[in-house]
Amino acid sequence: MESSIRELNTLIIKEGEYMYLQIDIIDEFNQLTAEQEELIVNLLNHAAKEEDVEADSEISVTLVTNEEIQEINKMYRGKDSPTDVISFALEEMGEGEIEIKGIDGPRVLGDIIISLERTKEQAEEYGHSFIRELGFLTVHGFLHLLGYDHMNEQDEREMFTKQDKILEGFGLER
Repeated sequence: MESSIRELNTLIIKEGEYMYLQIDIIDEFNQLTAEQEELIVNLLNHAAKEEDVEADSEISVTLVTNEEIQEINKMYRGKDSPTDVISFALEEMGEGEIEIKGIDGPRVLGDIIISLERTKEQAEEYGHSFIRELGFLTVHGFLHLLGYDHMNEQDEREMFTKQDKILEGFGLER
């Protein structure tokens, strides 16, 4: 199957200035509808505005199957099971990595990988729409790119409060 790759430069307005968030959406199986793609783009721009992300920042969103996300989860997290969303923050320094300074260019936030199959399963499990679950996973992955996590109770409370605020402000409540 041929994947669909689109770069979407979406305008958002912040304090009288125009900002663009560079978004690459990679739909591995061409299952995303125009409405769902628009949701991801608009929601990421809304979240970027809420989190005061720099103009021209770049992000990619890849939509995959449970099988593919399970392989990624196994390879990078040592967990041999499918998950809903995985984020790879390009600004996080890994062990042994060298920080590169002095390069001009847009801020590259990283990659969000979402299992569309798991999104559908969880929407049914939690009793809300597919769109609501897709939005939730998009924001969740985005906040991970910005350094938020939920490894302890305090961090989880902070991240989930931000998540809820972004989703409610966008109009995607439970």
